Amino acid sequence: MEKVLNYINGEWLEPAVAEYFDVINPATGLVIARTPLSQASAVEAAAQAAAQAFPAWRRTPAQDRVQYLFKLRDLLKANIDEISRAITNESGKTFEEAKAEMVRAIENVEVASGIPMLMKGEISEDIAPGIDEIMLRQPLGVVATIAPFNFPGMIPFWYLPYALATGNTYLVKPSEKVPVTMQIIFRLIDQVGFPQGVVNMVNGAKETVDAILDHPAIRAITFVGSTNVARYIYSRASANGKRVQAQGGAKNPVIILPDADMDMAIRITADSAFGCAGQRCLATSLAITVGEARNDFCEGICDAASGRTVGYGLDSAAQMGAVINAASKTRIEQLIALGASEGASVPVDGRNAVIPGYEGGTFVRPTILADVQPGSEIWKTEIFGPVLSLMHVNTIDDAIALANSHVYGNQASLFTSSGAAARKFRYEVEAGNVGINIGVAAPMAFFPFSGWKDSFFGDLHGQGMDAVEFFTQKKVIVERWPKEWTRKF
Repeated sequence: MEKVLNYINGEWLEPAVAEYFDVINPATGLVIARTPLSQASAVEAAAQAAAQAFPAWRRTPAQDRVQYLFKLRDLLKANIDEISRAITNESGKTFEEAKAEMVRAIENVEVASGIPMLMKGEISEDIAPGIDEIMLRQPLGVVATIAPFNFPGMIPFWYLPYALATGNTYLVKPSEKVPVTMQIIFRLIDQVGFPQGVVNMVNGAKETVDAILDHPAIRAITFVGSTNVARYIYSRASANGKRVQAQGGAKNPVIILPDADMDMAIRITADSAFGCAGQRCLATSLAITVGEARNDFCEGICDAASGRTVGYGLDSAAQMGAVINAASKTRIEQLIALGASEGASVPVDGRNAVIPGYEGGTFVRPTILADVQPGSEIWKTEIFGPVLSLMHVNTIDDAIALANSHVYGNQASLFTSSGAAARKFRYEVEAGNVGINIGVAAPMAFFPFSGWKDSFFGDLHGQGMDAVEFFTQKKVIVERWPKEWTRKF
């Protein structure tokens, strides 16, 4: 069983705690680690270590700071298979999905390594006779990330490399459900040789989170999770004067027009809805067919759902793994039942799944809910599992209006061969990430991971220049040097 430790001030520490959280392999049902539920004292120690390390790290030239990121990038690439196996074993996704996650993590390290260019300020000479004005970007201080279970490797890297490259010191709290991935990554961070206190990790649950939100030395918080928790994180941290970016839930629609390449639309929508067992904030949750697209798409997506191979993520034949735990499996199956009770049909029913050889796993097979009605509870609720709801309208205007009527605005996609329809959609749809003939509109690391409405709380997003702006504060200097003050040599 993996031993889960904290990493504070460059040292591995076993916290003195009374409670642990069992980390269970979702495919096997076996306990693979126990997360120590650290108390506020551990956060205090990490925050103080980071605060003490900040002045020297801030004064380290940017081109020297990124040398550590270059080393980290190489170590991540060399160890990607080991990290990916850990992700599979603790989160349930397939090995290929886990590996793709780490590729995205590495991309963010590479983008952040350009910080000597990205962090540059501005200057304007002679804003008045003999007066110049300068804008500089300077780091905030100690910053922290509260990470989710569904992408234990990637999501901390939306933030970590940018925070460090811009001169901040850093604290991460992994999800107590999936701590092993960060244990491996922090062993690599330890090999990189960052100065003591620059990078820290504290494991725990709500008490640990609240201590991070309240600690006066921590200047900024990043978070990804459900909307209810994101709202809580944003409210409490901002009330304490901190910068916050909190990514919330989603109910992502895909619209299929009659002129779409139907085979492609079906295949990509299935991958989006059922990849990572639907446990990602960019998973397609609603498929809205328009006009004559209905019959072909509905038949094809049902075939794709029922034909998907479900199993242990390290088995090469598995196309979809388990959901994170028994509580999640129960919740998903209850929501499927709720949809049926509200009048939706269930042409593909993934409940009560049993995978031979993995009877202890928490599997839900791909599920289709057809004829879901606007305004129903199943339409409103983020299921966060391998469940796709089908809806039908007559026009693209109706489809866009239906998509825009939802409280979430994380992602929306359209399948069409019409450039005019695509432009109309991308112009009018109320979502921060938009796909055209794309099922998972995941931005590259040099673009922000956007999100609108109840899918995001804050102003600046993760990745790219948004991350640079989030982890820095602007200082404006207005400067005059009269000639008579100038020393003559």
